Amino acid sequence: MTKHINQRLDWETNADLQGLPVVSADLHRGGMRHFAAGVSLITSRDGETPVGLTATAVCSVTVDPPRMVVLVNKKVAAADAILASGALCINVLAAEQEPLARVFAGMVEGVFGPARFEHGRWRTHITGAPALEGALATFDCRVVKVFDESTHHAFLCEVLAAPEPAGGEPLIYVNGGFHRASPLES
Repeated sequence: MTKHINQRLDWETNADLQGLPVVSADLHRGGMRHFAAGVSLITSRDGETPVGLTATAVCSVTVDPPRMVVLVNKKVAAADAILASGALCINVLAAEQEPLARVFAGMVEGVFGPARFEHGRWRTHITGAPALEGALATFDCRVVKVFDESTHHAFLCEVLAAPEPAGGEPLIYVNGGFHRASPLES
């Protein structure tokens, strides 16, 4: 059986740009510090053990079908758990949930692995991946494709459950820190 690869194999990169050098990691990182992003907890299971991490590399891809992409560093335990289970939950954090973002980012001394789930209240929807009660939004997902992108896996997911959003102010990450998103002035 031949698997369908939905990559444009008839497309080629611009030959004039192909040989140009890319910017240094430091320049790229410095520019990205100004790219504000929402903060989510990405959760999954390694067998019966919950795993999770704080992430900002999360994006809606399409609404029909409902698809999202999540990029996870290959070095974190959750990456292997997501590969093995084929499931993850995106838990979009509210501004007041910054302490949870810190816990799942490994910024709280002595709290790692399953002990992270002693913080917050958790449940499951369809996939069994932990869903945070009180998150701004949760997206319970099955992974449909995995792309190997240098240091990260890009997980293309289809959303199986997305309960009614709780509402509130989102937590964002910019300039190396967590912040509240301020409403725009009219």
